[in-house]
Amino acid sequence: MEHPRHPFSVRGLAAAVGMSVLMAGGAAVAEESMPGKGVEVIPLKSSIAEETFQTMLVMKALEDLGYDVQDIKELEYAAGHVAIANGDGTFMADHWNPLHVDFFEEAGGADKIYRAGTYSSGALQGYLIDKKTAEAHNITNLGQFKDPEIAKLFDTNGDGTADLSGCTPGWGCEKVIEHHLDAYDLRDTVTHNQGSYSAIIADTITRYQQGESIFYYTWTPYWVSGVLVPGQDVVWLNVPFSSLPGARENVDTALPDGSNYGFQANKQQIIANKEFAEANPAAAKLFEVMKLSANDISAQNLKMRDGEDSEADIERHTEAWIKTHQETYDGWLEAARAAAE
Repeated sequence: MEHPRHPFSVRGLAAAVGMSVLMAGGAAVAEESMPGKGVEVIPLKSSIAEETFQTMLVMKALEDLGYDVQDIKELEYAAGHVAIANGDGTFMADHWNPLHVDFFEEAGGADKIYRAGTYSSGALQGYLIDKKTAEAHNITNLGQFKDPEIAKLFDTNGDGTADLSGCTPGWGCEKVIEHHLDAYDLRDTVTHNQGSYSAIIADTITRYQQGESIFYYTWTPYWVSGVLVPGQDVVWLNVPFSSLPGARENVDTALPDGSNYGFQANKQQIIANKEFAEANPAAAKLFEVMKLSANDISAQNLKMRDGEDSEADIERHTEAWIKTHQETYDGWLEAARAAAE
């Protein structure tokens, strides 16, 4: 008498067990490759549109680690640091160190905010004037603006003072500029024009193109120095001596080559909520290892200035950067995943 065959042979059972093990292993591998699965991330940035590129690059990497990345929320730096500290935002990709040191400390410092690595280095700030006026009147130093005759060369509205195209309130640079006006005794001869920096600098460039003298603040990396090229169109001004506000009052701002533009050289860092970073070692490691050159930032920013400034444009620029630097990008993700193991 034949016994009915069991629908699963020993060989079939072994195969089925093997398949389930493989599936479980595959799920584990998938989980390891997506350590951020189900975790929400809220990116923050300031009102500077050109910061979107740096921010979006971090967002793409987080998405590739499985994080649920929300749309960017816009806050100026002081409020942004507080939001990061309180957990109302997850990360900000443009913390300038040491320019934003007071914002960092006032928001709770290292007890509340995670900060490691250097996203972009060699950022400079300072005052510039057009080269033609500089050479005609031998102007090399901001201290010369105490002379009313020098200051009048840069008067755009007829009030007799030099008009400085300055810094948007809330960025941090405005505190340094206001401090300099007092430290170098320039209150009577220089007017610090503030508002929307993009609008102010656009007007400044137009005036330069019309042959007028210009006096402005800017920073690098940024597109402005690709249009008004230092050494060719404009020159950096030195300051009479180092003088900074707040916790940096005794800091020497001189650069290695002896130039002193009145601001420390900065590095840009990614900052994040401390609790988030501790709970998400993959993201914390990513924030630490990501690096973007000043030249790449400036090149992308110049594309935005030339009209490629929509969200779709910036996303395309970001994807193109990743494709060109795929090995580097994959290395970031590998390091992040390893940290989560």
